[in-house]
Amino acid sequence: MRFLADENFPAEAVFALRRAGHDVVWICETASGASDEAILAMAISDLRILLTFDKDFGELAWRSGFARSCGIILFRLPTPSAVSVGDALAARIAERDDWIGHFSVIEPGRVRMRELKI
Repeated sequence: MRFLADENFPAEAVFALRRAGHDVVWICETASGASDEAILAMAISDLRILLTFDKDFGELAWRSGFARSCGIILFRLPTPSAVSVGDALAARIAERDDWIGHFSVIEPGRVRMRELKI
């Protein structure tokens, strides 16, 4: 899958997803300090699923009419230890293959998904 990892997404998780064969662009490597609006625009233009811990993206996505050809995964999880964070987050992402076209929230014990409008 094609992901865009926000600056707050742990490096270990980015590397674990890449090892698992996913195409991951990390804001820290490509556009450090970019605004949330610019990050959403990048996800749309590159057809990527945004990975973030930032709750502000939910409102921005609905207000901007975020494209259904993309997706957002908001993690509302306690961050695991640095040693296990990459594998833990990559495992949660690998549990499903229907992230595209949804605003998703991963919380302890559940995943909530809402279809994007456009």
